[in-house]
Amino acid sequence: MSLLLSALNIYPVKGLKGIALEAARCTDRGLEHDRRWMVVDRGGTFISQRSHPKMATVWTAIEDGRIVLSAPDVDSVALPLEHEAPPTLSVTVWKSTCPAAAGPPEADEWLSDYLGEPCRFVYMPHSTRRHSNPQYAGHAKLVGFADGYAYLVITEASLAELNARLAAKGHPALPMNRFRPSLVIAGSEPFAEDRWKRIRIGDAVLQAAKPCGRCQVTTTDQATGEVRGPEPLATLATYRDSREFGVMFGMNFVTARTGKIGVGDTVAVETA
Repeated sequence: MSLLLSALNIYPVKGLKGIALEAARCTDRGLEHDRRWMVVDRGGTFISQRSHPKMATVWTAIEDGRIVLSAPDVDSVALPLEHEAPPTLSVTVWKSTCPAAAGPPEADEWLSDYLGEPCRFVYMPHSTRRHSNPQYAGHAKLVGFADGYAYLVITEASLAELNARLAAKGHPALPMNRFRPSLVIAGSEPFAEDRWKRIRIGDAVLQAAKPCGRCQVTTTDQATGEVRGPEPLATLATYRDSREFGVMFGMNFVTARTGKIGVGDTVAVETA
């Protein structure tokens, strides 16, 4: 059976809901428009669902060159899809600090009111060059505001295997959105992505970086923002734990060659 790209997602604002696409362009720092926006606190440190699970209830949509944000019981607000303003802020994502441009004040006020504390939107302009860890990604591999790497790849079979184990313990199946992948691939064995070194999809080639160590965001219902732990982390820890990466699910990749990809494309794999 051929491997096929079965789903494709971007997350225009780090930590908010994603958008399913039929086609996208792989750029040198990931899928076009993926995580170029981010939410930060007053000190410029990123805010995510780890500390603010209510972020899962903010929808994003792309309309007429804007990212439209909406949430329950409030009016919508918009961000520019591209915002090449001068970078006037220094922001922090985990251990990396980089320049960013300030977003619209009205959007800051909207999200601050919704989350119940001061925060602001920031944009990564093209001039900002944030790099993935070269120990895993290789030299000078760019990334937007994703945690560390441009893409997260998960196979349908890996989720099916996890859900079978959850069902055996009396737990309901989980949807793929719990894991917020960039690319979902059908037709493989469970956790085949662990062994892939490079994948070719459409015009693009992606290079494996490292397994994705999972955090408590996987315990948050992406429809309601409700934290429902300890699953799936408790079950994953019984067979997917690693001293180096923690509890693993999915593989991080970086761009080896830019190009267009689309749902239904064949996926060619190199394992060595």
